[in-house]
Amino acid sequence: MSTMIVSAATSKVTVENEEVLGLQSLEYVVKRRQTDIETVGTGERWGVATQLVTVTGTLRVKSLNKKLDELLYKPVPTPFNLVANLKSGETDIVTLSFEECFLDDKTFELAANGVGLTVYNFTATRLKEEPPK
Repeated sequence: MSTMIVSAATSKVTVENEEVLGLQSLEYVVKRRQTDIETVGTGERWGVATQLVTVTGTLRVKSLNKKLDELLYKPVPTPFNLVANLKSGETDIVTLSFEECFLDDKTFELAANGVGLTVYNFTATRLKEEPPK
């Protein structure tokens, strides 16, 4: 399998079909909780029992994002969908669909020689990776 270089400049992330302007980065982690099933008398595992799969992510955005702020400050948290279309140049590589997302928190940093940077942390119920159409 060849290496595909994903371009941040041409890739696009949307929240509820609205592009996240000023996006600097998208990071995510998928973890599967599993428990070893031990064998008796050998000191080895017989297999694993899988349980909960968790998806957590981070969006770093230049300045602020009004849509994400609205979702974060709603009195009753509302799930949203986040879609990342990853590209290599102009070629579609993969579409990541984060479903039933909730914002956990945000932090803001303003450096003396730069612009504001807001970091939004979220969780998702599931992540679907789809090849280009």
